[in-house]
Amino acid sequence: MKFICYPKCTTCQKAKKWLDENGISYELRDIKENNPTADELREWYKNSGLPLKKFFNTSGLLYKSMELKNKLPNMSDDEQIKLLATDGMLVKRPILVSGKKVLVGFREKEYEELFK
Repeated sequence: MKFICYPKCTTCQKAKKWLDENGISYELRDIKENNPTADELREWYKNSGLPLKKFFNTSGLLYKSMELKNKLPNMSDDEQIKLLATDGMLVKRPILVSGKKVLVGFREKEYEELFK
C-alpha cells in the first residue's frame, strides 16, 4: 500500500495518524519530493472512480496562482493529467493506493470501510 502525502499538510498528518493508530503498514511517499507520474495519475484516476477535478488541490496556492479554476474546464483529461504530473503541490492529498482501490483526501469513514 502506498500513502502519498505532503508531510506539512495537516490533513495528511491526520490520515497518517489514523493509519498508524490502526496498525496499518504503508509505504510513505512525499508528493513534493517524488511527484506522481502521468502514468500513475492516469491509473489512480481510473481506479478511484472520482472525477479528475477531485485530484486537484483546489485550495493550494499554486492552483490559485495559475487560475486553474477557469482553465481546467477547457482542458482535456490528458492535458489535466500531464499538468498534475508537473508539480506535486497541484495534487490533492493524501492519496492512499491499496491495490486497485484509490482514496483521495482523508475521510475517516472511507478509510474505515477500506480496512474493515
